Amino acid sequence: MRPVIRPSVGLAVVAVVALALPFVASGFLTLEFAYALIFAMAILGLNLLVGFSGQISLGHGAFMALGAFTAAIGVKTLGWPYPITLPVAAILCGVLGWIIGIAAARLEGIYLGLATFALAVAIPDLLKKQSSITGGVKGITLKQITSPVPGVSDDQFLYLLCLAIAAVLFVLAANLLGSRTGRACRAVRDGELAAAASGVHVGYYKTLAFAISAAYAGIAGALFGLTTAFVSSDAFPFQLSVGLLVGGVVGGIASIVGALIGGLLNEFLPIYAQQLLLPISKPLANAAPGAVQGLLLLLVLALARGGVAGVLGSAYQRVVQLAGVRPSHATDTEEPRLAEPVSAP
Repeated sequence: MRPVIRPSVGLAVVAVVALALPFVASGFLTLEFAYALIFAMAILGLNLLVGFSGQISLGHGAFMALGAFTAAIGVKTLGWPYPITLPVAAILCGVLGWIIGIAAARLEGIYLGLATFALAVAIPDLLKKQSSITGGVKGITLKQITSPVPGVSDDQFLYLLCLAIAAVLFVLAANLLGSRTGRACRAVRDGELAAAASGVHVGYYKTLAFAISAAYAGIAGALFGLTTAFVSSDAFPFQLSVGLLVGGVVGGIASIVGALIGGLLNEFLPIYAQQLLLPISKPLANAAPGAVQGLLLLLVLALARGGVAGVLGSAYQRVVQLAGVRPSHATDTEEPRLAEPVSAP
């Protein structure tokens, strides 16, 4: 029972720390962790698409923008309670992801990347043009979400809300990957010809992966808009899509845990990189976030293709082997296989 109990104890420790964090950290730091969880949800959807389905996307920032504007319009214009906007954003982005996935199923490699790149560039501009609905360059200002729980501040409530939704999405992703659908997606990633020969509907599962991934990004975008209390298309540039992909690769593109690591890196790495270099040079500090992300990406691709999650998983297995305990199951981190897929006949 020891190998089974240890992961459960570790998970319980992580849960206790996550729940206690808003009550020991400052309000500003609590919000920073809330944003990290939001990025982790978006990266988790990207990991499902790239790491476990073998496709590529440079346009997930666009799905976040659509989710954010869905929440903002629902609350500000239509007068919906903010919890209703989350499933609406997921459904809307999921449908759009399904439509794009139908076209993406016929594309591969650089062509799919360029198609999603066009999506990341076009959607924020299209949203900005609809000034009567989206507010144009001024955006949409929302009322800050207030805590309905006595003794819990607004910042603490927002963090706990993001934590609860993130926990649900991570559990759903774990169950999905352990199901027949997850095994079919991994089969498509590893080889479309072999998957098709085994009876897997390649086009269906590629499209489904795109839809689920877009729905995750839509929920993340809606939470981002509600937490910020301001939604503008300028908050979702193409660099956001690149940052999500880099965060997924550095954290561990074929790992559920890697999405959480990627979310933390996406939120805190630019802040601390700027603070570290600001006393030296302001221009250097402004360039620090992109430079550090690029450097980490090169290091991961050269030394650890499994990302930070892969390194931690290997270290854990070595410790277990040295302790003389045989793990009962493998880590959820897989060596990412991002080679060009073979087209199904």
